[in-house]
Amino acid sequence: MKISIMTLFPDMCETVLNESIIGRARKKELFEVECVNIRDFAGNKHNRVDHILYGGGMGMLMQAEPIYQCYKHIEEKSDAKPYVIYMSPQGKTFNQDKAKELLQKEYLVFLCGHYEGVDERVIEEIVDEEISIGDFVVTGGELPALMVCDCVLRMCDGVLSDDVCFEEESHFNGLLEYPQYTRPPEWHGKEVPEVLLSGHHANIEDWRFKMSLERTKEKRPDMFEKFKEEHPELLEPKKRRKPVRVKDRGMPKPQIKEE
Repeated sequence: MKISIMTLFPDMCETVLNESIIGRARKKELFEVECVNIRDFAGNKHNRVDHILYGGGMGMLMQAEPIYQCYKHIEEKSDAKPYVIYMSPQGKTFNQDKAKELLQKEYLVFLCGHYEGVDERVIEEIVDEEISIGDFVVTGGELPALMVCDCVLRMCDGVLSDDVCFEEESHFNGLLEYPQYTRPPEWHGKEVPEVLLSGHHANIEDWRFKMSLERTKEKRPDMFEKFKEEHPELLEPKKRRKPVRVKDRGMPKPQIKEE
């Protein structure tokens, strides 16, 4: 997979993309990401890329031509036509299903707006889809774009040690993730559920599924109702739950005891 981010703040994006799991995967060249400065295509000595709004109004608007020239520069280097996403509060709200859909694209380009946004004409000219990360407004599209990139790139082959690392997380299979614990087995008077110390993997899987259901029903009833409609067979007693995959993570069979 390849991703290009069209932005006024490439250093900001590079800082995030070079850190943690995504940064390590990037160094291993498991995917390709570049941050392209729109100001490099301003075409004037002051590298100005914005201007006042026609019709009046507060703030400045990013001009169409620098964005378009930045896009053409990216497109000319690619064999395939990039799929262009504009990060916008007017777009459809991003979710895990959308992330899985974007993972199938060969080349993604993110357009990050700033100030009052971008000239509508360039959106009509180059953008394939508008995406929002929620019903709120931030100062620019960089942080939303980086969030989408992180969500998509962590599912690329080899980025995480195993697909189960993201397949068991909240939202991937339509449920919130079950509670998780690590050492010590008792902390501030709160004990790890006994089933997790038993080494009985079938019972652990059943417990995790049950807790995912309970947590989703309590915290996200909308998700629970959708899951119930789509997978009624999984809610039947003693029904085998094949779609809910839980792998052996090397949990010790004997009960853990602290010295």
